[in-house]
Amino acid sequence: MAKVELSNINKTFGAVETIPDLTLSVPDGSFTVLVGPSGCGKSTLLRMVAGLEEPSRGKISIGGRDVTHEEPSKRGISMVFQSYALFPHMTVEQNIDFGLRLSKTPPEERQKRVDAAAEILHLKPLLKRKPAALSGGQRQRVAIGRSIVRNPDVFLFDEPLSNLDAALRNQMRVELADLHERLKSTMIYVTHDQVEAMTLADQIVVMNAGRIEQVGAPMDLYNHPQTLFVAGFIGSPRMNLITGEAAAKEGAKTIGVRPEHIELGERGAWKGRLRFAEHLGNETIAYIGSELGELIIRINGDHKMKPGEVLQFQFLQEHLHRFDESGQRVP
Repeated sequence: MAKVELSNINKTFGAVETIPDLTLSVPDGSFTVLVGPSGCGKSTLLRMVAGLEEPSRGKISIGGRDVTHEEPSKRGISMVFQSYALFPHMTVEQNIDFGLRLSKTPPEERQKRVDAAAEILHLKPLLKRKPAALSGGQRQRVAIGRSIVRNPDVFLFDEPLSNLDAALRNQMRVELADLHERLKSTMIYVTHDQVEAMTLADQIVVMNAGRIEQVGAPMDLYNHPQTLFVAGFIGSPRMNLITGEAAAKEGAKTIGVRPEHIELGERGAWKGRLRFAEHLGNETIAYIGSELGELIIRINGDHKMKPGEVLQFQFLQEHLHRFDESGQRVP
């Protein structure tokens, strides 16, 4: 395990500055997720930690050691990519211990590490199979096993679940959380999927245009977004963001209210017309057009609604989020 420190990191590609000036601390043993839209700089940042990209300025340390200009193989890291990158002609066992064979690890030690990784990842029955006989989730577990046997100080994951279907992504999220609980290792994970970030991380780093918008525990970001960007990015369905007279009455440029914090009822202060309803069994997601704009409302249970129906609603005042002209949270 190791703490990762990035100090005043800057990255430019020619005349294009992708990361202006970034400082971040990844605690020892944490599961830290870098999340943000495509092009925000999260993968570039991960690649700099891995040593696949060199910062234009700044310092990177792992476990208190300056690794800014170290080769990737000397940093004590292991990286799992979006593509599995398995050798098709090798068995699962041979794929997992390939790096150990290259480093001339003794056979007994190799077997011990492979067996331990296979046990953790439920791969023991598959060790003699080749990648073509595996599902996508099983292939990704093999790629993770290849990282585990190296006993790295830090695990790096670059959108490892994006090639899997929804059911497999859910399963792999559980397995990754279990893996972190077992190994207690420092893990840095990149994704554009905020649901992955919320379910996996103990620390989320929300990035936008190469800058850090907010760092914190998942529910801290959900309940107390410090910027308009974080408010709109974290949460599914998204937070409703409202401007104009309704916001001005609250002393803000923009007010935010989550779909579950809008209450339907005949005494509601506002009206809207139902455009569409998603009936999900345990909840109903209503999309309405109103004088405040397009809004999303989450209601517990299944509710019979028809498009065109007029609904009255009100905001739960204690759950309003207020933002100023610069997009910063109003205390």
